[in-house]
Amino acid sequence: MTLSGFYFGLSIFSAVTALSAVIRVRRLYFMTPFYFLSAWLTGELAFVHLCWQLLFTVLFVLLGGLQTESGQQGLLIFACSWIGLLYLHRQSMDTAVTLSESLHQGLGDNYRRDIPAERLPVLRDQINSQEWMRPFHMKREGVVVHRNIPYGDHGERNLLDVYQPSTPRQGGNPEAGFPVLLQVHGGAWMIGNKQQQGLPLMYHLAQRGWLCVACNYRLSPKEVFPAHIIDVKKTIAWIRDSAEQYGGNADFLAITGGSAGGHLSSLAALTPNKAEWQPGFEQADTSISAAVPFYGVYDLLDRDNIRGAMSMESTLEKYVFKTSKASDADHWDDASPLSHVSATAPPMFVLQGSHDSLVWVEEARKFVASLREVSEQAVAYAELAGAQHAFEIFHSVRTDHTVNAVTDFLEWSYARCSSSVL
Repeated sequence: MTLSGFYFGLSIFSAVTALSAVIRVRRLYFMTPFYFLSAWLTGELAFVHLCWQLLFTVLFVLLGGLQTESGQQGLLIFACSWIGLLYLHRQSMDTAVTLSESLHQGLGDNYRRDIPAERLPVLRDQINSQEWMRPFHMKREGVVVHRNIPYGDHGERNLLDVYQPSTPRQGGNPEAGFPVLLQVHGGAWMIGNKQQQGLPLMYHLAQRGWLCVACNYRLSPKEVFPAHIIDVKKTIAWIRDSAEQYGGNADFLAITGGSAGGHLSSLAALTPNKAEWQPGFEQADTSISAAVPFYGVYDLLDRDNIRGAMSMESTLEKYVFKTSKASDADHWDDASPLSHVSATAPPMFVLQGSHDSLVWVEEARKFVASLREVSEQAVAYAELAGAQHAFEIFHSVRTDHTVNAVTDFLEWSYARCSSSVL
């Protein structure tokens, strides 16, 4: 293949991936994973893609590639791709506005006034010091990570990591201890690891004076539900008993997670001290102070037929529950966070991408509407334009704006909890 032919082919590929991130496509069936990967990586890394495409084009021109017709056609197609990538980058920048409006609507116009000055994020932390320019650089100064701490008896799947601030946040009260956040990974209840997800948020919060914990839990198909939520609750019990060793104060314990982790974190938040999901530790306090579920599955029954032919019912039946929805509807219902919405729900900040091709936005809307009908606590909801599933796993413009907004929500919740205790 000639250089011009390669350039032309690459331009087609780039234009297709940019288009996949711009538009929302759903009913692709077996093609869904390919569409998701293309839209996700292009949408979150739009500026990175733009940079390498421009650099490659400059090199191509210097090598005389534009002297051929295919090279000229490739340049025209690349130009269309660049327009799409600039649109995607601008859309990500606008995430800050969406998040701010969501917090003002959910928490009140003056919510930042409730956060003590010494804990108030300064200028949105300058978009996390432009970390989005280094997408996969996670580590932060001032954070010590303690890995593979056992919290149960199931080997590797019952290990957790602790992200500990090396020093108290400047201006904070070191005697109060660090507020705690538990991160629950996703992976369709069948894959995933504590070291793969939630890292931008955990490192950011730990640097700011939060103790963050990330846990593994037992996975299907080896284990069936409710093994997953039992392990999450066992982790909560461990935090209650052991956070003080790392400077944490579990009087304020928030929870977060994405996808299956969004399901499990919201389910844990809505079912405090549910004895049948706490075998052998029934008396442990597994209550949650605040929850931040990302793109979670909230209704395993799909009772409103949101997903229709794209339902995950067969996967759940075969691997996660190993029972059918028809024969064991009560069990499926009990596993759905939507079924546990009540007036006693903790403050929640629900985040969802408008273009999510794996968990559709209508499910989040329904969950939030149900929460707002009955919950006595704040419910904030951010629907992020153009965002795909798993949008916050690595640094991007959208991720870092989201991390700052979640920090605001958690600091607000912590301040409200602390003032009520006082």
